Amino acid sequence: MESGSNWFRRFLLPGFAFKAVVIGGGYATGRELATFFMPSGPAGGILGMLVVTAIWSLVCVLTFLIAVRVGARDYRAFFVHLLGPLWPAFEIAFVLGMILILAVFAAAAGAIGHALFGWPSMIGALLLAGSITVFATFGNESVEQLFKYVSFFLYATYAVFLFLALTRFSGPIAKAFEVPVQPGWFSGGLTYAGYNAVGAVLILPVLRHLRGSRDALAAGLLSGPLAMLPAILFFVAMCAFYPQIANETLPSDYLLARLDFPAFRYVFQIMIFAALLESGTGQVHAINQRIALAYAKRRGTELSNKARAAVTVGILLGAIVVADRIGLVALIADGYRWLAIAFIAIFIFPLLTVGIWRLRRDHGGSPQAATAQ
Repeated sequence: MESGSNWFRRFLLPGFAFKAVVIGGGYATGRELATFFMPSGPAGGILGMLVVTAIWSLVCVLTFLIAVRVGARDYRAFFVHLLGPLWPAFEIAFVLGMILILAVFAAAAGAIGHALFGWPSMIGALLLAGSITVFATFGNESVEQLFKYVSFFLYATYAVFLFLALTRFSGPIAKAFEVPVQPGWFSGGLTYAGYNAVGAVLILPVLRHLRGSRDALAAGLLSGPLAMLPAILFFVAMCAFYPQIANETLPSDYLLARLDFPAFRYVFQIMIFAALLESGTGQVHAINQRIALAYAKRRGTELSNKARAAVTVGILLGAIVVADRIGLVALIADGYRWLAIAFIAIFIFPLLTVGIWRLRRDHGGSPQAATAQ
């Protein structure tokens, strides 16, 4: 049993964790898929998703290899190695980006609560914030268990969703894929991959289970497909109502209403909330681990659960205010594009240049133990 658990934590957990931090509100509701992939048509959207999968796998492989080699267990240690004295540039971009991303999650949770129960948007957002606080407060083990079980629930729900869509809308889906590929699929994929690829750095705490470079390579290669598979399944189902579905704030709810399966509609929306929960928890956990390691280094003691909870609540309240002022569609359409440019410049470009150069230079050296805390 322990062997199977170790295998899961070494090879699948990093991919599940990466999926957790990238899925968020726009992916799970279909809003991001409509924004970045639907304009290129159904076939073009799939091409864009394959671009994303390849980029994510490459970024995860390089990030995991560097992290294992230098013993980085939080994003600060990683970027000190990658960017040297310029590492604070990432932290500034990340904190601002995290507020934006969590605002998207809060807006999505509010939209789900309103769609299902007629609640004011603030109720769903506060419910999500409270749930994230519970899991983020108790550290690595709590977060890893959340990633594991939500992932199983999520993959199963998307598989059932695709099955129902193909059963009821196979004709419209097939017809949609007859539309020629439209321009922009590569740039859409690059933009989407760009602002989400930072998730590879946010999940460094779960890499403590890796035993060396071979584990890092295998886990990294699996991360791209594990993260993108649910999106591809969802996108195919969405294509039954191309192109009008692209204008919906919640494409998921639009499609679920037309499936006319009320029980599954509730299951799917619960799954979206769970996806928001694991993604938001992953974002906040990265900050908590960064603070916890710095605190332990300076004070020689662990960061308390009360302190973790206080940090979490402060971040989430700021995000909820942003979500209430701006809204889901505008946050994704405008904010994410600027975020993509920042992370490509600060993370992906240095990773593909300095990162590869340092890996080649250090080739043959003994990586530090992946189990270092």
